[in-house]
Amino acid sequence: MIDIRKFDSLGHADHGWLNARHHFSFAGYHDPSRMGWGRIRVWNDDEIGAKSGFPPHPHRDMEIVTYVRTGAITHQDSLGNKGRTGAGDVQVMSAGTGVTHAEYNLEDEQTTLFQIWIETDKPNAAPSWGAMPFPKESRAGSFQLLASGDPGDGALTINADAQILGATVKAGETIELEPSPDRHLYLVPSARVRVNGIEAGPRDGVAITGESRLAIKAEEDAELVLVDAR
Repeated sequence: MIDIRKFDSLGHADHGWLNARHHFSFAGYHDPSRMGWGRIRVWNDDEIGAKSGFPPHPHRDMEIVTYVRTGAITHQDSLGNKGRTGAGDVQVMSAGTGVTHAEYNLEDEQTTLFQIWIETDKPNAAPSWGAMPFPKESRAGSFQLLASGDPGDGALTINADAQILGATVKAGETIELEPSPDRHLYLVPSARVRVNGIEAGPRDGVAITGESRLAIKAEEDAELVLVDAR
C-alpha cells in the first residue's frame, strides 16, 4: 500500500515565528485517521523565523529526530548538552525518564526542518542527545543511514527499532529499496517523485507498507528523507 498525503492536506499552524505543517495529529491539529504510522508518531515540517525558536519545554519516553533542511538549529538541554545543527545534518534526543530542552534559530535567516518523533522501545531509559554532520554529497544517488536503533552502525543512535535515511537524487534517476513488507515506511521528498509509479509532490507524505520493493524516481532534483519503523 502506498498512500500519498498531499502537502495541502496536512495540519497547519502559523504562529508568526513558526509556520508548521503536521503530517500526523499534533497540538491543535487532530485527525483520527492520522494519529501516526506504525511507531512513527509525529512528523512536523517547520519553518522557524530568524532569531526565534522553542523555549525550554519537557519531553519523556520519545525518540526525537531533527533533520535540518536549511539554516541551522541550536539545541540546549537540562543535561548540559548544547550544539548547533546545520542544513543536511541531524540531531537526535532520547527523552527517556525526562529532559527539558530548548531549540532556537539563532541565524539571520529562516530555518526549515523536519522534526520526527518515534515511539521508544526502552521506556524509562536514561535521556541522551547527539548530533552528526551528513554532507549531502555523501548520499548522492543512494540512501545513507542517518540514525537507527543499532549502536554499532556508525550513525546516530535512538532507542527504537527504526532507521532514518536520507538521499539526494537527480532528475531522471531512480533509487531502489527492498523493505520488509511488514514495516511502516514514511517518505517526504523535496520535489516531485514517483514511488512505484505513483506521483508525490514536494513535501507530500508517502505512507508505505506491504511493499517488498520500492523504486523512487525523481522527476526533478530531489532530497529524500525516509523513516523505516515497526
